[in-house]
Amino acid sequence: MRCDHTPAWQALQTQAQHFHAFDLRTAFASDAQRAGTLSQPAPHVFADMSKNHVDAATEALLQDLARQTGLTAHRDAMFRGEPINTTENRAVMHWLLRQPEGSLGGALAEPLALVHATLKPMLAYAEQIRADAQITDVVNIGIGGSDLGPQMAVLALQDFVMAGKRFHFVSNVDGHELVGVLQGLKAENTLFLIASKTFTTIETMTNARSALAWFQAQGGTEVARHFVALTTNVAAAQAMGMTTTFGFWDWVGGRYSLWSAIGLPVAIAIGAAGFMDLLAGAHAMDQHFQTAPLEANLPVRLGLLDVWCRNFLNFTNRSVAPYHSALRRLPAYLQQLEMESNGKRVDRQGQALPYGTSPVLWGEPGTNGQHAYFQMLHQGTDTVPVEFIAVKKATHHLKDHQELLLANAIAQAQALMLGQSDAGGHQHFTGNRPSTFLLLDELTPASLGALIALQEHRVFVSGSVWGINSFDQWGVELGKVLAKDIHARMASGDVAGLDASTTALLQRMR
Repeated sequence: MRCDHTPAWQALQTQAQHFHAFDLRTAFASDAQRAGTLSQPAPHVFADMSKNHVDAATEALLQDLARQTGLTAHRDAMFRGEPINTTENRAVMHWLLRQPEGSLGGALAEPLALVHATLKPMLAYAEQIRADAQITDVVNIGIGGSDLGPQMAVLALQDFVMAGKRFHFVSNVDGHELVGVLQGLKAENTLFLIASKTFTTIETMTNARSALAWFQAQGGTEVARHFVALTTNVAAAQAMGMTTTFGFWDWVGGRYSLWSAIGLPVAIAIGAAGFMDLLAGAHAMDQHFQTAPLEANLPVRLGLLDVWCRNFLNFTNRSVAPYHSALRRLPAYLQQLEMESNGKRVDRQGQALPYGTSPVLWGEPGTNGQHAYFQMLHQGTDTVPVEFIAVKKATHHLKDHQELLLANAIAQAQALMLGQSDAGGHQHFTGNRPSTFLLLDELTPASLGALIALQEHRVFVSGSVWGINSFDQWGVELGKVLAKDIHARMASGDVAGLDASTTALLQRMR
């Protein structure tokens, strides 16, 4: 049953009317157990949801909504390998990429064996490159999921990256990015990873051809040694001289592909053991999502909270504020994960939806964000829920830095909630502004894996409740098709059939 047709949806609409006057300060004053009730431990991650505009009664109704929309059946279908990506008739099995070898039977035994048949040589190759002192620079060329995930993870796990190797990421077709990366590199010391499932992605292949031309212009001759393809199109890779390839499957969506061969730069950076820890952390969260009851299931609780905020409290944005500099690319990664997955206007049957789906995600690391956009969060006219992500233990030994960082994270969440009264007006903070606090003990491959899997499953939950297909991305394609047409017209000057604005812009740029 689609969510807006359920009894729980109607009950939540009634419930939301009581939240026009909801005040967090009053809620905490009247309920000494609120912080505990609205907190949740999960593998490697602790979540405090108590500073949100929600209460236990609302959570119970949201769990009713999950049951009435068939969330658990949809989840179980995904973990059985059924084709829940209905518009492309594909299974959704990124979770299988972190499943231990030999742990599944039946129909899933063969695909799991294929996963490990690819994973083992990929990790062996990663170790080979780590041991190769001649290779000092690794350049990953991809875009979307072939860039955001690996780049985010390598930055996040910088403390685990081996010395003597530098990692670079090129995604934009803007040649300035590639030129900037190649400056100072030497062909004989550089390994290029070309990440494109089809080996047809125009941005990636344009950059790959330019990188190959640079390599050859620098005197490079061993293309097969210095270029590796992460693709299923082996023939196209070989046509460019790449003989080392690692593939993956059509049941791995781009934004969920970090765990596959697309994660090769991560494996080279942190080693085979570190990559296996990353997979293990994600698998632990998979098991939690599969087995924990709804009321104690962190991905479920967060996903349902997202539905509550979006559809009943009318919060259209969520700001992500990681209080760890190594997580500085996490907001960008989560933007793709959530907005590409759930930025849909029709349900799984293709019918237009009368309610909102994905919120707008944005953010920057703390404490930088405090001196940029936090002014709006505290005193702006829109209420924007904030998600703080903090790490308890630092890996450095600089005095007072970590304590000050964590104090700022806690204080910002407190300030959003408490506010401040001032008769003059300009220093008045209304307070009562919602936030969620996610805490990791340490930032390790395992905890990062768990954090990412948590976010994946959370997006699944909200998309499932909304009745949409979270695993296609047709909205990405139209602009690509039109860009090919415009590109040809830039060479020919033909403007026939174009609208007046496009015509004028094209003519101005020629």
